[in-house]
Amino acid sequence: MSTDFLHGVEVLDIDDGSRSISIASSSVIGIIGTAPNADPTAFPLNTPVLIAGSRSDAAKLVALTTSADNGTLPDAIDSILNQAKAVIVVIRVDVAQDVNAQRALVIGGTDVNGNYTGLQALMAAEHVLGFKPRIIVAPGFTHQRVADGVSTLSIEEGGAGYTDGTYALVPSGGGGGSGVVATATVVGGIVKSTEIVQNGYQFTAAPAFAMPASAGAPTQAATFASTVGTVANAVVSVLQGTILNSLRAVVIADGPGTTDADAIAYAGDFGSKRIFLVDPPITKTDSSGNNVVSYVSSCVAGLIAQVDNALGFWWSPSNQTISGITGTARPIDFVLGDTTSRANLLNSKNVATVIRQNGFRLWGNRTLSSDPKWTFLCVVRTADIIADSLQAAHLWAVDRGITKNYVNDVVDGVKAFLSSLQAKGAILGGDCWADPDVNSAAQVAEGQIAFDFDFTPAYPAERVTFRSHLVNDYIASIFSNSAGS
Repeated sequence: MSTDFLHGVEVLDIDDGSRSISIASSSVIGIIGTAPNADPTAFPLNTPVLIAGSRSDAAKLVALTTSADNGTLPDAIDSILNQAKAVIVVIRVDVAQDVNAQRALVIGGTDVNGNYTGLQALMAAEHVLGFKPRIIVAPGFTHQRVADGVSTLSIEEGGAGYTDGTYALVPSGGGGGSGVVATATVVGGIVKSTEIVQNGYQFTAAPAFAMPASAGAPTQAATFASTVGTVANAVVSVLQGTILNSLRAVVIADGPGTTDADAIAYAGDFGSKRIFLVDPPITKTDSSGNNVVSYVSSCVAGLIAQVDNALGFWWSPSNQTISGITGTARPIDFVLGDTTSRANLLNSKNVATVIRQNGFRLWGNRTLSSDPKWTFLCVVRTADIIADSLQAAHLWAVDRGITKNYVNDVVDGVKAFLSSLQAKGAILGGDCWADPDVNSAAQVAEGQIAFDFDFTPAYPAERVTFRSHLVNDYIASIFSNSAGS
């Protein structure tokens, strides 16, 4: 209390107490593609632009006076808006003359001025627009497996005398290929393992790899051997790294749209909880009344946004009706309960699809995660939204004095938030606490405080079983109350 003299009445603001926590936005869609006839002022290249559910804004992607190819964005955004009045962050990239150059433009990077280009521009969306994309699509650029990427990388000689750690290898050669990223891990001065982070593309020969200078001065150099072959889609490979993790987003990837075997092979290229694969493409009616093939990822992104807004982010989008389509590019047979149907075959290999059952429905819950904990898309997204909500809500808690009241305020606020999610049916329960064993006196003295929380998500009822029992118990009911009648 102030020591200043006062003869009268004063009011003091006490800033203790828990804060309410708002749920982070879950349904913002980020889309990357081409639109060569777009209004360049409304949709500048490599710049996040917001479409807030308005077809009039989207119309500026198409030049009404031309019948030329309008690129990938207009049709994709039409498919999204057929499902929901979604908030869409659009990244328009330039058109290239060949597949490899186009892929490079979509993947992007940073320009000479340090500005993000291509996919990387999604990272700037929240700063520029105030919206963070959570559902990412790049129709036309996520369905192809790459025939000329680095498919294997092995250690011929582990070397000796390196500094322990993990290092980015230096590629060379390869006949003009690019985009490959690989790492090597040193233990005890010897290279023990390698990992291909990005397979790259357009290699006509196997590239050579070398350890970087930052790995130290070895007494014996390590050597590596690589091969070139069919590898994972380059756009999805880049997305699944820093971009999706930083945004806590998922990518809806288009399958190859050819055969079941090809779709299943595509699914095997990845092991990420942030990839949701859908195959085959869908058909829809275009503005001229023609039935055309269209990428399904845009429909699914719009459907997820619609489900989020109408039911909640914790709901699975599977078994929800897709609007504005006339069918699928190849037939998908489905009989409820039939394990041999094509739809069930695809689902069993983590490929979602579209079935015709009282309308056209998305059918499939599973991500491409190699960790069973993150099998279901709705579980991944629930964890992401909770994490983002807690992070965004605790700016006030940074740089405050660490006191008993402070700890109680944070814990109580998180507990109240988790209880509200439980009441909504988003989770089955959750708790928050500050573990004294984690928060040592030394750590607190350094200004570090940790809070633990847990929760149990609401899992989708992917398999519903009715167990039939044929019994004779009810025969007696034939004769009940019949005596004396």
